[in-house]
Amino acid sequence: MPDKQKFAGARVGVFFGGVSAEREVSLRTGAAVAVALRRKGYDVREIDIRENWLGTVKDAGVDVAFIALHGLFGEDGCIQAVCELAGLPYTGSGVVSSAVAMSKMFSKRLVAAAGVPCMPDEMYEGQQALDAKPPSFGFPLVVKPEQGGSAIGITIVRDLSAWKEAVDLAAGYDLRVLAESYVAGREITVSIVNDQVFPAIEIVPKSGVYDYHSKYTPGQTEYLIPVPMERDVLDRASEYTRRVARTLRLRGAARIDYMVDRAGNVFFLEVNTIPGMTETSLLPKAAKFDGMSFEDLVEEILCDAGLSK
Repeated sequence: MPDKQKFAGARVGVFFGGVSAEREVSLRTGAAVAVALRRKGYDVREIDIRENWLGTVKDAGVDVAFIALHGLFGEDGCIQAVCELAGLPYTGSGVVSSAVAMSKMFSKRLVAAAGVPCMPDEMYEGQQALDAKPPSFGFPLVVKPEQGGSAIGITIVRDLSAWKEAVDLAAGYDLRVLAESYVAGREITVSIVNDQVFPAIEIVPKSGVYDYHSKYTPGQTEYLIPVPMERDVLDRASEYTRRVARTLRLRGAARIDYMVDRAGNVFFLEVNTIPGMTETSLLPKAAKFDGMSFEDLVEEILCDAGLSK
């Protein structure tokens, strides 16, 4: 367990905002984290990362960085590398782990090799994406940017008529587009913080699709905890979460998303190495259900900060 006195008296910089499509989500995460750390007695400085990243980090005047950046340049190893260059301890996973986890394709290949079930997929890149033909495993399928989060640019494609529009949408967010076989079933997410696995949460969007609107519009999605699902299925999801964290060498907080089909098979979807951290986000919901307050959760993540991960 991290040493809770490690950063006692330290100046904590909460890095948030960024320039990705998830900027607005990051602003909310950063604000909530800053409030929680102040409640814990830390000297907190809120730092909106926009440009001149290395200069901003070097001149931040802080002793440790709590990274609350989502998406590209925040969750993909970039800001982590800047912190390494500046010699500034930071929260979460290291440079390589962040970069690999951000790539849906690379993370799937590694966790599949570790025995975590994944659905078939095919990746399209550059001009190939614009002229792409549907993969051989056929419809229905999910088309998504190969990197990115917050359900941005994702489409469930049920037949050929919607294929090109879905690819064009995803390609607008990333040079690489991933087409993945669609799993008809239930979506769950499992959080892990410093090797502690929290109870799963089931995600039930009213529209039937967990897109950006469903995710961030109040009342559009129901989150079930405890999950009304067979114990052995949830136990497998927890074990897969530990396996994913070990395989990708994740640190601090992470959230892993899965689909569960009608037969109870659990399939890995993706890793979130910097999950949303407002008091209504999924990781804090799971921690609260397990008896951990939002303030204690944020401090737990902070106290694992370091370098050379």
